[in-house]
Amino acid sequence: MTLRCTIVTPEKAVLDATIDSVILPMIDGELGVYPGREALVGRLGPGELRLNHGTTTDHYFIDGGFAQVKQNLVTVLTAKAILVSALNAEKASQELVTAEALPSTNELEREKKSKALALAHAQVRLTQKKYA
Repeated sequence: MTLRCTIVTPEKAVLDATIDSVILPMIDGELGVYPGREALVGRLGPGELRLNHGTTTDHYFIDGGFAQVKQNLVTVLTAKAILVSALNAEKASQELVTAEALPSTNELEREKKSKALALAHAQVRLTQKKYA
């Protein structure tokens, strides 16, 4: 038994594939989804989405969004989905520096800075991760 997974951004459908399982970066931790999973809708956090098929795993950076699981179909709606191998470590580090320099004098600025920091930290972490 397999899953079908689609990843959609505002610009395009990034992926439509048959997989064995997926690990989703939720706002409060990771969630593994396997065939036969009960239906759910959840909020995604920035981080690594892992698609497992056979002995292969594809790694994507996503910057949050929503996931829906229903009848062995996993739909990921996100603003950004990039293969981790396509991330640029230097650019990710610069985004972290930029995020750290954002002002935080009021609640709106603090929220914007917090989100920018979370996205930048996730990208930096993934560019430094070693994959077998």
